[in-house]
Amino acid sequence: MHSTLFAHVPVESTGRYTLQNPQLLKTDVTQGSSPILARQGAMVAFEGQVEFDSQYRNRNWRNVERMTGERLELMRCKGNGVVYLANLAQHLHVMEVGSGITVDSSYVLAFDGSLGVGIVAVDSAVEVAAAGAYNLELSGSGQVVLMTSGEPLVLEVGPEKNVCVDSDAVIAWSTSLRTQLQAPTSTSGVWRRRGTTGEGWEMHFGGTGHVLVQPSELLPPQGMRNGGMLGQFGMRGNSLGGSNS
Repeated sequence: MHSTLFAHVPVESTGRYTLQNPQLLKTDVTQGSSPILARQGAMVAFEGQVEFDSQYRNRNWRNVERMTGERLELMRCKGNGVVYLANLAQHLHVMEVGSGITVDSSYVLAFDGSLGVGIVAVDSAVEVAAAGAYNLELSGSGQVVLMTSGEPLVLEVGPEKNVCVDSDAVIAWSTSLRTQLQAPTSTSGVWRRRGTTGEGWEMHFGGTGHVLVQPSELLPPQGMRNGGMLGQFGMRGNSLGGSNS
């Protein structure tokens, strides 16, 4: 058999996470001292002796998820082999967590089990499509694999360089940043996603760090499936308020 398809073979590497192409990731579960936690259902292939277990959550963690609605169903990958992960052909990006990132769970594909995970409130009067009322906060030494619709943009925030982004396009930001939600349009206009100005809610970032933005103001594919048009227009429900971690 001869075909250009045979050019698409696994990329050899010794790292724990290796992109096979912009939309497909290979994870070596034998690398590292902690298990790999991946989005449930994201496995598209695997090689070797690999086990997939539902990730255990204690009562406090389950209570926080129920109160905030910020859910990320995970599976634990362990054993001896490699696992290929993907989610609805979204673009994938491997990054070191460093001093900590805040990210909407809809854009997380996998991360090291050694990382600390919490749920934090986002400064938001209402739950908007991408930013949501609550986000995940990852901290510690390790890596996370994020998903975007298209190739993203990383914006630097500094003492004299504040950044404003569309709340429907922002993916993640440094935990060190201060956030504030604001609307550049009239009160009535913000409820119409493309009202008189074409813009709705925006997030203002201050401090020092980085903001990750995707070239799309649509919900992630799984969000469109679950939230439908109400979610796209930022009307999935009011926030509960308060802070949970």
